Amino acid sequence: MDPHSAPQSPSPSAATHDVVNQPPPLAPYDASTDAALLEGLRREGAGWAEEDVRRVGRAAGGAEAQEWGELANRHEPELRTHDRYGNRIDEVEFHPSWHHLMRTAVAEGLAGAPWADDRPGAHVARTAGGLVWHHTDAGHGCPASMTYAAVPALRAQPELAKVYEPLLTSRVYDPELRVPSQKPGLLAGMGMTEKQGGSDVRTNTTVATPTAEEGVYTLRGHKWFTSAPMCDVFLVLAQAPGGLSCFLVPRVLPDGTRNTFRIQRLKDKLGNRSNASSEPEFDRTVAWLVGPEGRGVKTIIEMVNYTRLDCVMSSATLMRKSLVEAGHHARHRSAFGARLIDQPLMRNVLADLALESEAATTLTLRLAGAADRAVRGDEGERAFRRIATAVGKYWVTKRGPAFTAEALECLGGNGYVEDSGMPRHYREAPLLSIWEGSGNVNALDVLRALGRDPETAEALFGELGLAHGADARLDAAVAGLRTRLAEADQVSARRLVERMALVLQASLLVRHAPHAVADAFCASRLDGDWGHAFGTLPAGSGLDAILERALPGM
Repeated sequence: MDPHSAPQSPSPSAATHDVVNQPPPLAPYDASTDAALLEGLRREGAGWAEEDVRRVGRAAGGAEAQEWGELANRHEPELRTHDRYGNRIDEVEFHPSWHHLMRTAVAEGLAGAPWADDRPGAHVARTAGGLVWHHTDAGHGCPASMTYAAVPALRAQPELAKVYEPLLTSRVYDPELRVPSQKPGLLAGMGMTEKQGGSDVRTNTTVATPTAEEGVYTLRGHKWFTSAPMCDVFLVLAQAPGGLSCFLVPRVLPDGTRNTFRIQRLKDKLGNRSNASSEPEFDRTVAWLVGPEGRGVKTIIEMVNYTRLDCVMSSATLMRKSLVEAGHHARHRSAFGARLIDQPLMRNVLADLALESEAATTLTLRLAGAADRAVRGDEGERAFRRIATAVGKYWVTKRGPAFTAEALECLGGNGYVEDSGMPRHYREAPLLSIWEGSGNVNALDVLRALGRDPETAEALFGELGLAHGADARLDAAVAGLRTRLAEADQVSARRLVERMALVLQASLLVRHAPHAVADAFCASRLDGDWGHAFGTLPAGSGLDAILERALPGM
């Protein structure tokens, strides 16, 4: 029997619980079967990593790794403030599946490893690895991301970097809490926000008091949202005599005693349930100054730049994973006498989702390429990265919740049930827009870049100019964008940044994607004929070609 044919009605004698017209399990599948990802990997200078990315993709889609992700979210981390004898321990216990996920992520170089890899494209390879491995679970990407991002910030204090950078760039995962310098590998977190200020970190009230030892301070205060509190070291903002400053806080001190890091509670979050997020309290907590006093924001912003890139990457991953789930269901489910995938309206929905996914993935890898080349001294790429990362963070993470909702709807009522996995993706999606600055913060950051660093606009239009003449709709959009930049203000900031993102994505697709993909994107996102819901691509959009590229065999 053709497995894609419409199901036959069961015979009258069939058991009432016989299962028909339901898709088989998706796993095992290959999370790296994504043309946009593999092409971007090669284009951005990391083709040498393709074999590893494909291997990680096969592992990510395997039944075992998929179960790790499910179990890590079902069995959430638990806080243990005291041991049985009443001693304060402030430890978080995780399900074994969390440790399996973390061990693989660190071993595959998804934490700090690229900083110890001199090969051009190392940061692109890491991003591509995340785009496939995080098909398992998004939560464990948080400590991996912060560890990756901590390295350039820590370099502001070379004597600390000399000790800790080799451990942060290690591919060894060691969850035990002990003296950091005695471990084979470390994880890093960050403590920026406080209850009274949130993103407005200059209102922080945590106080840093200098000690008699140069560079050593004690902290007193309460942080509001510190994720992954089981990390070994944290970059923390506090008010020193010279102003808001950045500090490195170890959980365990060099003499083996525990630093004061009192975890008051774990946050009860909408999503990201596998990952612990906490409120730590500092009380005479030992900390080491990173960078000059009063330059805390400038120091830690290096960390934020890289975690924002990972927000874009994580949103693109959620899109791709949700698309794969929706496509698998549509391929195997029938209604009204035909498979869902053969229904014209469902094909339009899936093709529209495929466009959004490819645009997000392509932009993610372009941002990773810019980061990689900026690290190696390319000033033009540094300027492009400065503005394009904020633009991408704003837009791609904004599209994530709408995307996952539409993908969930492709499964109908089945998608609304927890064991489909789709509700977990849906709850996860809004986090990426909030973490590392909400939409407003990123929109304002774009305005700040345009005002303070004119070279960022030059870099952006230089990138857009590479596609000049290839599509009249894109050329018109670029010209219109120049006019909008001249009139930019806070009220119009979101509209401006949205338009910047769409034009940038369109330019990348026009240059690098097949014609059907680029044409449909320009027609639906730039040319005014775009409905507000997914599945509203205009007639003649080449749906078959788009779907075959995104989901071969559809």
